[in-house]
Amino acid sequence: MARLRLRGAARPPGPFLPAGGPAAPAVPAPHRAAVLACAAAVAPPDWHGPFAAGAWALDLDLFAPGDVRPVWERNRWAELPLLAQAARLDPVAGHLARAEALLADWTARNPAFRGPNWARGQEAALRALHLGLALALLGADHAPPSGARALLALHGRRIAATPAYALAQDNNHTVSEAAGLLACGLLLGDGRWTSQGAVRLEAALGRLVAPDGSFAQVSTGYHRLLLDVLAVTEWLRRRLGGPSLVAIDRAAAATGWLHRLVEPATGALPRLGHQDGSAFADLALAGPDDARPSLERAARLFCGASAGVATEPGCAWLGLPAGPALPAPPAAWAGDGLRGWHVAGARGLLRTGPLRFRPGQADLLHMELWDGPLALLRDGGSGAYNPAPDAAWWHPHFSGTAAHNCIAFDGEDQMPRVGRFLFSRWPAMGALPDGAWLLDWRGRRQARRIRAKDRTWVVEDRIAGPFRQAVLRWRLAPGSWHALPDGAAGPAATLRVSADAPFACTLEQGWESPAYGEVRPLPVLVVRVQPPVTNLTTVIALPTSTLD
Repeated sequence: MARLRLRGAARPPGPFLPAGGPAAPAVPAPHRAAVLACAAAVAPPDWHGPFAAGAWALDLDLFAPGDVRPVWERNRWAELPLLAQAARLDPVAGHLARAEALLADWTARNPAFRGPNWARGQEAALRALHLGLALALLGADHAPPSGARALLALHGRRIAATPAYALAQDNNHTVSEAAGLLACGLLLGDGRWTSQGAVRLEAALGRLVAPDGSFAQVSTGYHRLLLDVLAVTEWLRRRLGGPSLVAIDRAAAATGWLHRLVEPATGALPRLGHQDGSAFADLALAGPDDARPSLERAARLFCGASAGVATEPGCAWLGLPAGPALPAPPAAWAGDGLRGWHVAGARGLLRTGPLRFRPGQADLLHMELWDGPLALLRDGGSGAYNPAPDAAWWHPHFSGTAAHNCIAFDGEDQMPRVGRFLFSRWPAMGALPDGAWLLDWRGRRQARRIRAKDRTWVVEDRIAGPFRQAVLRWRLAPGSWHALPDGAAGPAATLRVSADAPFACTLEQGWESPAYGEVRPLPVLVVRVQPPVTNLTTVIALPTSTLD
């Protein structure tokens, strides 16, 4: 069916963009300089990497040649909104000519529905949204040039060709493809695509975003992408008079969820779940490590409020006024898949259930502890989804239990793998008043309770079941740590462990992935115990000077 839907497609001719745009809004001088500098450096990249450019997209092996994720990132047309911004800031510097050349080069080297960049409907959707955003920034979204219309028509066809694949993912694909189809319909005045996209987006939000704002993917990176996609789509919908979305209130709840996790001084997020380094529609040029612009944009669009970044330049480009401040995160909260605590300047997070959607990592009952902007006890990140052969261990390691702050029984992950992104035999999980519990497929049980008072955190792990050895790991922030007989100490904290049976503590070298495709060492406190142990308690003392 997809082959039939994708038959026959001519190369779109230009022009793709208008000759100019309106005057730029007032933005801070550093932001203006950054936009112009980044725009001046834009040039067509290697569009395909190791993948065949002319092969039928749906036949491509997306893993054997290498990692397709960086290839897709380079092909999302993030340069288009950037060059539109630069053209409005400096109309005579040739930025629109550079954008036109970029699109001409892309269309010449990426024949419709061939090569890696047509292999997934989500990639077509993200490109269409970036193109729509650029057209809107230039004031041409109501009447796109002929080349842009032809490009959008191809992208809409690609999204519409494989709806079952998008629905089956139950993740960001489901949302992004519906949003992309809606945007194509609005920009082209195609009522059929507009209606289909709106219906699919309503259904996706109702199914995948819980009333408390939790997303089917317990991943801060993909949660941010969710909000960025929804924000661009909603902004275009309002401009173009699209149908109102009843389920858009889930976007407001999802904004509140992210607000609890963003570190207000730096914009950093915990590396929960898969992290692919996306920074979609990054009008502020904040990059993947600062989520404050994404949060501020979502807060203004979906909550009529501000997340505390009154001068956020991306909102100035979109004409979004600041509102009253979002309420401060509560001292304790719980949602689908996660619960948290805010105590005396520190934040604790616990990865919980219930498991209603497929988990991306074996990270259940993983705990993070942040002291102000410092991620003291941290997640390992993602490494890469398909790294080079000499780094083949990255993906299974970083998605496994050993890369998280939880207990591994007998050196195994919490559930067996059945594919690169799939686990089977999900543990049963349940809530406790101050934590959560799990029971795995072999009958091994862990119950984790967390208490915090002032600058002391206590984590109690009760374990049971048929195991030979249990290993508790605390992945520490890089720094000066020294081993203690019962834990580890450093300037950032002291950790001491006790148990109801003999145990061994060692301070070992582990690994973390601070960004996609990057890996570096970090210290890990490793606690090994054997039956008849039933209880391990970790006391974490934070320095009091942090509050001064």
